[in-house]
Amino acid sequence: MKPLEHSVENEEELLLDELVDTEEHDLVVFNDDFNTFDHVTKILIKVCKHSQEQAEQCTMIIHYKGKCSVKKGSIGKLKPMCESILDAGIQATIV
Repeated sequence: MKPLEHSVENEEELLLDELVDTEEHDLVVFNDDFNTFDHVTKILIKVCKHSQEQAEQCTMIIHYKGKCSVKKGSIGKLKPMCESILDAGIQATIV
């Protein structure tokens, strides 16, 4: 029974963190010389739930400006997205 209580406590902590973190942050993706337009576009669609057009526009901004804010939200919402983008070999951070 204690493991169940522990997981409930963890859930409550996560929910509390999301309630406390109401500040909007940006998930920023950076340009590199390795990833293709198609790869970045596909990852933005998969991870950020962008439309094809939105992902393509962000990819163009990343390429020509060097970076692009691809999503706004709380740290709790953006952190798993950032980790997925990093896992795909694309540089990203939360600011």
